[in-house]
Amino acid sequence: MSDYVEDRKSVANILRSVVLGRCSVRQAMLLYPKDTEDESLIAAYHALIHFEADEDLRARDVMYREEQDDYMEFLSQILEKGESLPENIIENYKKYHETAPILHKSNPQGFFKSFFKNLTIGFRKEDK
Repeated sequence: MSDYVEDRKSVANILRSVVLGRCSVRQAMLLYPKDTEDESLIAAYHALIHFEADEDLRARDVMYREEQDDYMEFLSQILEKGESLPENIIENYKKYHETAPILHKSNPQGFFKSFFKNLTIGFRKEDK
């Protein structure tokens, strides 16, 4: 098994709480494990962001909402077992990894991680 089992189980509960409306996406982001390097958790984080970004579409299209809810439940079932998400799901989200707004721990090391990440993202925007 992985070193990330407990974090994966925690994220499974967070995802389920969001789908059930017990927790907002913003609250879920604050509860998310800090400084995670687990690609499964990073992919699940992006799924959470997409869940919120599709809020208008979810309100208009019942079938889309049900499909997205089922997808989030699928992710939570895998994570609940402490398992890694399927490689194809991880790969689909990898293009977003560098911009993942995953929070860092509230300590000097976390501050510098956030600072340098935002600094390098700013430089990449100027290059384009």
